[in-house]
Amino acid sequence: MAYRVRKVNYCKMTVSSRAGQAEKVLRVIEEAGIDMYAFSGFPTKAGKSQVDFVSDDTAAIKRLAKKSSWRLSNTKKAFLVQGNDQIGAIHKIFKKLADEKINVTAADAVAASGGRYGMILWVKPKVYNRAARVLKAK
Repeated sequence: MAYRVRKVNYCKMTVSSRAGQAEKVLRVIEEAGIDMYAFSGFPTKAGKSQVDFVSDDTAAIKRLAKKSSWRLSNTKKAFLVQGNDQIGAIHKIFKKLADEKINVTAADAVAASGGRYGMILWVKPKVYNRAARVLKAK
């Protein structure tokens, strides 16, 4: 198979949009020894940014957040797609969802070395299970 889709969990929080804010949070996560599949950050409103932590151990992130006095969201769901980097690789995923009238809320994809790519993909919670079936997510 050219790609694999996994169900993943993530938590998000809002930070100040100032240089070094993500580094501070990521340093604490690194020092705690928590591995992540993906990290995403983007501006949301004046002076604020959202950061997403995608991990197979969101419980550890939640414990760390409590200890660090972070305001973390409840655990949410997304998909992690990994596969062979080729022309049209991402299109195939989007087409499967579009054919089933499933809207993609957001996606971040990147090519990696060795002819591989990775993508984190979000859909609305009410269609998550249906999207998982369409994508044959494990």
